[in-house]
Amino acid sequence: MTRVRIEVHLKKGVTDPEGDNVRKALNLLGFKGIRGVHSAKLFLVDMDADDGAHAKADAEEMCRRLLANPVVHDYTIRIEGEAAGAPASKARGSRRR
Repeated sequence: MTRVRIEVHLKKGVTDPEGDNVRKALNLLGFKGIRGVHSAKLFLVDMDADDGAHAKADAEEMCRRLLANPVVHDYTIRIEGEAAGAPASKARGSRRR
């Protein structure tokens, strides 16, 4: 089983109200010097895949069809390996759209 790590985040220049609210709350809690907070969604997808290339191709399709809105989101994909946590030595990569 292969674990794929998909991180979906807002493109540069897109307003991030959730990140802004967290930054303000941290300041109110006494954390000083925080210049910015940026929100992102993380998806860990466990899949049966013969190799990293097939897993990455499937993850790309997931992002295009459901996980990311290409107008406002970028995403990165990384093949992590076995779902139990063992790192994969075969395919590692990331892609930004």
